[in-house]
Amino acid sequence: MDGLGELRGKYLAAVAGAADEAALEEVRLAALGKKGEIALKMRELGGMTPEERQVAGPRLNGLRDEVEGALKARKAALADAALDERLKAEWLDVTLPGRRRGQGTVHPVSQVTEEVTAIFADMGFAVAEGPQIESDWYNFDALNIPPEHPARQEHDTFFMARAPGDDRPPHVLRTHTSPVQIRAMAAQGAPIRVIAPGRVYRMDMDQTHTPMFHQVEGLAIDRDISMAQLKWVLEEFCRAYFEVTQVELRFRASHFPFTEPSAEVDIRCSWEGGQLKIGEGASWLEILGSGMVHPKVLSAAGVDPTEWQGFAFGMGIDRIAMLKYGIPDLRAFFESDLRWLRHYGFAALDMPTVSGGLSR
Repeated sequence: MDGLGELRGKYLAAVAGAADEAALEEVRLAALGKKGEIALKMRELGGMTPEERQVAGPRLNGLRDEVEGALKARKAALADAALDERLKAEWLDVTLPGRRRGQGTVHPVSQVTEEVTAIFADMGFAVAEGPQIESDWYNFDALNIPPEHPARQEHDTFFMARAPGDDRPPHVLRTHTSPVQIRAMAAQGAPIRVIAPGRVYRMDMDQTHTPMFHQVEGLAIDRDISMAQLKWVLEEFCRAYFEVTQVELRFRASHFPFTEPSAEVDIRCSWEGGQLKIGEGASWLEILGSGMVHPKVLSAAGVDPTEWQGFAFGMGIDRIAMLKYGIPDLRAFFESDLRWLRHYGFAALDMPTVSGGLSR
């Protein structure tokens, strides 16, 4: 079989001269494709005598293998060259200093929640949590809230949708964290001392109200707890939270279905020069509601009201954050404005402690 030397030289040169993978594929098809020159030579073996095939077969197989090997080597070389060019264009000097990344800040609500938790933990209160979607019983009935109470109407509370014909008691987005008190007493019994911070929901929206906001409620149940102890706890809390040496609280008789007696709590303050100062001045500012836990609430939670009694209180975390840090509009808490967050936010490592100081 003549011409194999010429084919070898032709295709090895073509492989070496291929500038890219597309050109290399054309060479492969011309040599080894179904109609390639080497492939056609292989077909000629069928018309040869056995003696001729014994001579021509190994020569053709050797040529095919040599061309295939050259094709693979050239393809790998082209891939390496392409990678080198890419690395030259996309180089990265790992010895350069890292780029500075902006540091995030802690939201005032999160910071104040930590401050409140630290203060009450110092008084022996544990933290209790509960679901934000509550049953009608936990949110209202167990708290001695009657069916005709305005809070149980749709203009005040977010009720969960029910299928037509579903007569089961509805579920609601909790309107306060008081259901957590019921759950905690039912699970733990008495005595108990807990606070319940968390999100709550009511249908309201203006400069000082939003449909979703944050509350913290406190509960202490024991055999001999009185209003005097409630007053001391709230005074100590206000003194620690507002970081002042002296506070004066005023209790005004009020009505809450879940406490009896009930009281709104005001704190003495001054607005001189448009700046709030706690513990001085002739003005009073309402900050929370409180009272002695109603016997019906204790019974609903499985606590015997003839043996146990206690106090409860609740306040808005967003509201006391506004008072302490001079934030004028509650709605800004939920607008995700980075400028606002940078101004009112806290450093990530500013963990509040009672002994080390709560705020900056």
